[in-house]
Amino acid sequence: MKHFFSLLLSVAIISVATAQDFKKVETNVLINKFEEAKTEIDKSLADPKNQSKAEGYYWKSRIYASLFKNEATRAKYPNAVEDAHAAFQKYAELEPSLAKAKEKGPDGYFDMYSTSFNLGINSFKDKKYDVASKEFEKAVIYSDYIFKNKWASSQQPFDTTSILYCAYSFQNAQKQDDAVKYYIRLAESKVTGEGFVDIYKYLIDYNTKKKNKEGFEKYLALGREVYPAENWEDFEIDYIDQNYDLAGKTALYDELDAAGKLTENKYLQFGDVFVSVRNNDGVDSLTIDKYNRKAIDAFKKAYAKNNNNAIAAFNVGVTYYNFFNLEDDKYAANIKKLQEINANKPVIKDPKKKAAADAEHKVKVDEIKNANAAIEKTSMEITDIAADWLTKSFMILKDKSPRTNTEKSVVNKSVDFIANIYYYKMGRVRGKDAKLFDAYEAKYKEFDGLHGTFK
Repeated sequence: MKHFFSLLLSVAIISVATAQDFKKVETNVLINKFEEAKTEIDKSLADPKNQSKAEGYYWKSRIYASLFKNEATRAKYPNAVEDAHAAFQKYAELEPSLAKAKEKGPDGYFDMYSTSFNLGINSFKDKKYDVASKEFEKAVIYSDYIFKNKWASSQQPFDTTSILYCAYSFQNAQKQDDAVKYYIRLAESKVTGEGFVDIYKYLIDYNTKKKNKEGFEKYLALGREVYPAENWEDFEIDYIDQNYDLAGKTALYDELDAAGKLTENKYLQFGDVFVSVRNNDGVDSLTIDKYNRKAIDAFKKAYAKNNNNAIAAFNVGVTYYNFFNLEDDKYAANIKKLQEINANKPVIKDPKKKAAADAEHKVKVDEIKNANAAIEKTSMEITDIAADWLTKSFMILKDKSPRTNTEKSVVNKSVDFIANIYYYKMGRVRGKDAKLFDAYEAKYKEFDGLHGTFK
């Protein structure tokens, strides 16, 4: 019994000694004398016997956080934030339960959070995004302590605002990989609200550029889940466009088309992909023609799904109109050749030689004239098709109100292209078919008179 009493006495003496080590520190903290508290805590932690005591690092973290919070002492002790952060980490290591913080108060955590957040806001406003990102990173760390331990009145799992600003700062600092880490936290928590849809779009775009199909599909699915009304199909076609070669895009289109899995919008998007092949370097004319026709197929199928889709109708019409332009260029090139042949026809006086030369000349001339006759026939057929589809587009949009800027552009271009077509047709039948000429002229005047009238 005597031995047991001695043991209890020893424990009591140790407890009193430990309390004594930090009593002056605590007293100075409670009366807001943080510089005096700093002196005391530095002295206490210089003693090797205190360097493994969680309480010491609790007080140091709280004191240095307060020095960081106050503008004057922050300037006086420029390393206060680093020292505070190190003390917080050491404290958490020695006492994972944070019992002392729960007993004595989490003031230091709030000081680190609020000061870092406010400094981050100021730097963000000044467009010092690198500095801002570092401050917001600290704000996130300490807000996580606060929210995890339910020290704040909010019931949220984390501080959305500090995480969002952290991501914004990294994004504006052109540090995408760092921005993504914070956007992921928000997206995987399925945050919603005004402007938050851009988080999912950013992650989708990031994974598209990284050619990360798994990440792309994950955040596309999350975006669809929390913002079902958004148009996510554009991102799908963008992924295909950036990560598939032409053969891959073609095979995928054929597969989805055959399976009936293409929507009106996706048909339009694939059509745009195919028609843009002509802009690629080193693509021959046969390949361009092949993909223009594949684009027409896609646009027609989009229109078939919705015959009020003026864009689909316009795209069919304008692609045929471009075919016509190619034919007209060939026609003009042949006229130039014919002029050159006639200009370079030799003058021959010998009757026998002249007859042979005239026959040879006629063969060359007839060949070009026949070629142009075939081109003219093709052009008339193509322009009929182009005019039909452009008229569909015009009819859909002419009385629509309001129109989007794209629709205004489409309806104005439609009437101009239709006028050009009928002007061309007038020239082809002039002096050959008066009735047809009058019909084409009436159409030309009708659509030419509508130039620029759709505002």
